[in-house]
Amino acid sequence: MYPLHPATTDPRPVVLDRREGPYGEVVLRRRGGGPDEGAPGQDAVYEIIANGCFLMDTSDGRSERLLIRAALAALPADRPSPAVLIGGLGVGFSLAEAAAEPRWGRIAVVEREQAVIDWHRDGPLSAISAGALADPRSEIVHTDLVAYLREPGPAGTAFDALCLDIDNGPDWTVTEDNEGLYSPAGLAACKARLTPGGVLAIWSAQPSPLFEETLRNAGFTDVRTEEIAVARGVPDVVHFATRGA
Repeated sequence: MYPLHPATTDPRPVVLDRREGPYGEVVLRRRGGGPDEGAPGQDAVYEIIANGCFLMDTSDGRSERLLIRAALAALPADRPSPAVLIGGLGVGFSLAEAAAEPRWGRIAVVEREQAVIDWHRDGPLSAISAGALADPRSEIVHTDLVAYLREPGPAGTAFDALCLDIDNGPDWTVTEDNEGLYSPAGLAACKARLTPGGVLAIWSAQPSPLFEETLRNAGFTDVRTEEIAVARGVPDVVHFATRGA
């Protein structure tokens, strides 16, 4: 588990919700803000903890937003109303970024934790995502991402971009089941869900040259990694790859 962002070093986080789900415990905590405060962007930071491991917080959403922006930029500019699948709702930065871009035609978010969905629909994280969830282009699919990708989709469910952020990355997963996403079989499932020329973007807490090679071996082209500097030390990264036309 990597250190928390300096803005979240308060030793007394407030637990707002704790749930036991099919994949273990998930917790929503708040650092900073008084008992009646807490809107993101003021002095409160919300954290999501899974099975005791810090996953993400609302202190800095640059890499989550880049995940969406760079995937769109990698698509042909003349592709009309591209569809994007966001893997993992998280704290909502990726969804908010997608909804703020009128070029996207369809925005689907796959999230397996009902607690996370509730925190956005009726809880504190709605301050980030309420507008995006109200967007008629947006939908939340409550299921496991790896299982969703591996199931044959009905006609019309291919996506122009897959923007995936469900764990800490290919070399360090919090949930064992998520390792399947980064495997050859998982990447084959991603490729099958992409339209020709579609873009795969995967967030990671650290660079992984080995994963770049895995992407190439899976048949993806234009494989690259973009680093995003963060205050806690090791840069976040986004791995990008393209399905051949």
